[in-house]
Amino acid sequence: MIRCLYGILFRLHLLFCLRGKGRLLGTFSFIHCSCRLYSCILNDSLVFHTQSWEKTVDCYSPGQGLMPASFKVRTVPLDENKYEEVLDPDFGESAIGRVAPVDSGLWWIILLRAYGKITGDYALQERVHVQTGIKLILNLCLSDGFDMFPSLLVTDGSCMIDRRMGIHGHPLEIQSLFYSALRCSREMLTLDDGSKNLVRAINNRLSALSFHIREYYWVDIKKINEIYRYKTEEYSTTATNKFNIYPEQIPNWLMDWIPEEGGYLIGNLQPAHMDFRFFTLGNLWSIVSSLGTPKQNNSILNMIDAKWDDLVGHMPMKICYPALEFEEWRIITGSDPKNTPWSYHNGGSWPTLLWQFTLACIKMGRTELAWKAVDLAEKKLPADHWPEYYDTRNGKFVGKQSRLYQTWTIAGFLTSKMLLENQERASLLFWDEDYELLDICVCGLSNSGRKRCSRFAARSQILV
Repeated sequence: MIRCLYGILFRLHLLFCLRGKGRLLGTFSFIHCSCRLYSCILNDSLVFHTQSWEKTVDCYSPGQGLMPASFKVRTVPLDENKYEEVLDPDFGESAIGRVAPVDSGLWWIILLRAYGKITGDYALQERVHVQTGIKLILNLCLSDGFDMFPSLLVTDGSCMIDRRMGIHGHPLEIQSLFYSALRCSREMLTLDDGSKNLVRAINNRLSALSFHIREYYWVDIKKINEIYRYKTEEYSTTATNKFNIYPEQIPNWLMDWIPEEGGYLIGNLQPAHMDFRFFTLGNLWSIVSSLGTPKQNNSILNMIDAKWDDLVGHMPMKICYPALEFEEWRIITGSDPKNTPWSYHNGGSWPTLLWQFTLACIKMGRTELAWKAVDLAEKKLPADHWPEYYDTRNGKFVGKQSRLYQTWTIAGFLTSKMLLENQERASLLFWDEDYELLDICVCGLSNSGRKRCSRFAARSQILV
């Protein structure tokens, strides 16, 4: 089965559409059929709960709006000499660890928006089934619960890193995709009496989420020194150390690794826990979606440039840094033999991340970094038969279990080349800062944390 099919379709979509109008008809058919298929899944499986696509584990079913991570093609006999191929979607009931995918629904929404922007065909996203699908996904993600934070609460293995890697709770990758999907949905939702409240909820969540990530997930040398001097067990709304982070949580590797110029968004934040690992997809997509401030976005690229040997090395790009090793690897991954240190999802290098790095560089006017990474990939990928991922600390060797001639590897490389050669099209795929969101920001700038912050206060204290 293909993990997170929507991310792959998105890359394929970019690959074909960026070639120009001569390819758009074929792209339209491919993406149109794909989105129709997913719309049918939403309509049939999630609205009416058809028996054939019932998504249950031990008699328990997740909420409506969940999208499958992948499909299997199954052949069913009809008559003596006739067969029919049917699709079996996996909502998590067949997945390794039985984890439902959170990212696939978010990618589906991003794909819809990208298709409309590039082709100019908005009829697909206006269809009733597609609008229903968007609303079901949003209702699932925006539902109230016990969580106090605007970030999306998920289980471990619910995103690109689909095995146990200690990123449960509020991982950055999901928050950046969630933010992007919210911005896409706000553009695509047909405004009527039934969607007005949903749009209002989207705006409120966008505002709160952007403040939360920018304020609490950001680290640079100044912020780490601040955490190093944190007081703990602070009670009240005026607490500085709001998440009760103990300074001893700062890992030794980080103290020497963080550059003087640059910073990044940490991998995860929960009560009394900060995951200081650098996760590439979350940071790159934060740049693309403007989840980070303009200054933060530039600083992320500055840090990648400063730590090029660690984060890029022989093959762009490292999925996360550093790898879990020794006792930490044993406890967190459960001694996972596939996620050994500096392999697969535990610090492996994934060429499919190249196009997202390229898009982020184009947005921030840093194309020299993108060309440098593309040149590296161009020398190795064809010779190595387009592998899925690379191993070792510097991404020097093809992964132990890496599959070859991978679609997302090829599409990621070609899309990067085409984006760099057609940079005006890249602007259709990223978002600029939305200053209007700051006017409705309800955040912790006041003592009570309940007052609306003004545009002036927001710009001076959030958009550092």
